[in-house]
Amino acid sequence: MGAAVFAGHIDLNGRQGVFSRLSTMRPGQEIDTVRPDGTPVRFVVTRVEQHPKNAFPTDAVYGPTDSPELRLITCGGSFDRGRGSYRDNIVVFARLA
Repeated sequence: MGAAVFAGHIDLNGRQGVFSRLSTMRPGQEIDTVRPDGTPVRFVVTRVEQHPKNAFPTDAVYGPTDSPELRLITCGGSFDRGRGSYRDNIVVFARLA
């Protein structure tokens, strides 16, 4: 029960990160992952959101759920060269298939 949360880089040192294409995901797409015991698990994307880092949807990402769910998080939006980071976060919400 609850949400599993995976966070990954969009890029790092000029190279694509594990979540470089996360913002292109769309509702209905499937995400396959594996539990620690090796059991495969499939989730279906329900929504993809972009939020300014200072307005991160903490309750929606980390709050309780009625069923197993998945959250994928990376940086997104425009890059702030002065701060050396992206201004937003991309959050993918998915439910157990």
